[in-house]
Amino acid sequence: MPYPHATENDVIVRVHAAGFIAGELEWPGTWVDRAGHDRVASVPGHDVSGVVAELGYGTTGLTVGQRVFGLTDWCRNGSLAEYVAVEARNLAPLPADVDHTVAAALPISGLTAWQGLFDHGRLTTGQTALIHGAAGAVGAVAVQLAREAGARVIGTGRTADRDTALGLGAGAFLDLQTDPLEDAGEVDVVLDMIGGDHRGPMRRAS
Repeated sequence: MPYPHATENDVIVRVHAAGFIAGELEWPGTWVDRAGHDRVASVPGHDVSGVVAELGYGTTGLTVGQRVFGLTDWCRNGSLAEYVAVEARNLAPLPADVDHTVAAALPISGLTAWQGLFDHGRLTTGQTALIHGAAGAVGAVAVQLAREAGARVIGTGRTADRDTALGLGAGAFLDLQTDPLEDAGEVDVVLDMIGGDHRGPMRRAS
């Protein structure tokens, strides 16, 4: 792909690792711009980790050579290339002890988990969170975030997910194939990353 152009407040990132979700190929923004015009051939991928190669006009807060990670824009070329243009506000400094591959796995899953638990669920210390799909991409991050926030975490999933969920910090695990969901008792926040008819009766603690 051609080297991207850095517009105002942009950063050009030399990509070291990138994340890709198969469902992106069905998202309108993968194939059109904000005005709805065709954008083919396009580059998918939104999670990115790399090093700042260039700063666009007016860009502040980052420096050339700095390690960063974050999200590319939904309606521009993405991270599955050697270089990608990203708005500076969508990037964060990457600590030296975090591998690029690990960092590239975090942005979409991490933000989804954070927004679900704290922006929408208002989870606080001492509450109980029930996380469906606790061993999945979003669920695995959510378990760790909820635990670090001081919440009691109950994870759910399949039998093979038990050890993973407990290892991530869930205090209890329910096997959706064998355990009654009622065994969870009262919870304050439910983060459902599975969907479907598994949910059964749920009630909020008073």
